[in-house]
Amino acid sequence: MTHTEVLQSIYKDAVILAAKEDSSLSEELSTEELEILDKIIKYSERAKGVLSVIVTSLTHKIVNPEQDIRYHQESLPNGYSGRSQDTRYITPFMKFVNFPAMAESGWLTRSLEQNSPYLLDYRGSIRPTDLKLSFLKILDNISTKGKNPERYLKYLFQQLVIERDKKNIELAKPTSLTIEAIVDYLQKHFNARYNSRGASRLPVLAIYSAYQCMMKEVKRFEDKSLMPLESHTAADSQSGSVGDLEIRDENERVFEAAEVKHGHPITAQMVRDAFEKFKVHPIQRYYLLSTVGHSSSEYEEIQSEIEKIRKLHGCQVIVNGLNSSVKYYLRLLDDTFEFIDHYVENIETDGALKFEHKEKWNEIVTGR
Repeated sequence: MTHTEVLQSIYKDAVILAAKEDSSLSEELSTEELEILDKIIKYSERAKGVLSVIVTSLTHKIVNPEQDIRYHQESLPNGYSGRSQDTRYITPFMKFVNFPAMAESGWLTRSLEQNSPYLLDYRGSIRPTDLKLSFLKILDNISTKGKNPERYLKYLFQQLVIERDKKNIELAKPTSLTIEAIVDYLQKHFNARYNSRGASRLPVLAIYSAYQCMMKEVKRFEDKSLMPLESHTAADSQSGSVGDLEIRDENERVFEAAEVKHGHPITAQMVRDAFEKFKVHPIQRYYLLSTVGHSSSEYEEIQSEIEKIRKLHGCQVIVNGLNSSVKYYLRLLDDTFEFIDHYVENIETDGALKFEHKEKWNEIVTGR
């Protein structure tokens, strides 16, 4: 594997582990190993050079298992050019994934560029002392004790992902967009490729944002209340909700609800499942919305199920494409910026979304 392939592969795994809150890597490492690795994370913003050198060293060891990575300059016995590897592969990658990164290379730091190997008695003035000791112990563990560089790097990346995702990111709120432009942005946001889970939450937030606007502007919703969104991980059977979003009347009865599917066409079975959830409620409308519409092969069966529910219960079940629904809702609004305002705020605060989901919105809006 190349340096780039190693970085991308381990990063992808680390993102998944972070999203699942998987602690298996921690369990595979000793207390001493966790302490020295966590020290690198603790000082990652203050000592970006150390982080850069560690990531470069571990990556190079994975690509070249025979290399003693403590010998970080070609002028050293059997050494290699750590700086060139960092400049070419590591720092650009760290910047791309929004990890703490140097402007060019960690080896431009005086305390790290000395022409001597990173042995335990290395004299470079790395500060603080506990960071220096951790830095040298990591390289010693890999070089003399046969520790697994991939495990170390994956753990560091997992912790960096966790730290990165805690940070707030200022999200763009474009004004004066046409309805077509808004829908285009939403589609790109929903369908982008992500390493972590959470993308299926985005269409839910879009519909919820539309309802937040309509509650104030559509007479049908006068004296009605839009309920707060449930956690993305809460099952409807556990939360007691009948859909992804609910509107209740002045007597706290379910008045209207919507279920949103991302990447899955609406089927007749989904209509039957929805009825099981709302059949004991005096609900008037129930929307089944999908980013890919309904199953064309089941159209007649879907319509048959909808008609059965109307006769048995009275609820109007509406199956539609999510994008079509968003367009329709936006046409009802006096100011579509209010929708953008709500959508961005919901992205910022929703616990199911990660840094990359938020960053992708900015990329789409700015055309990067």
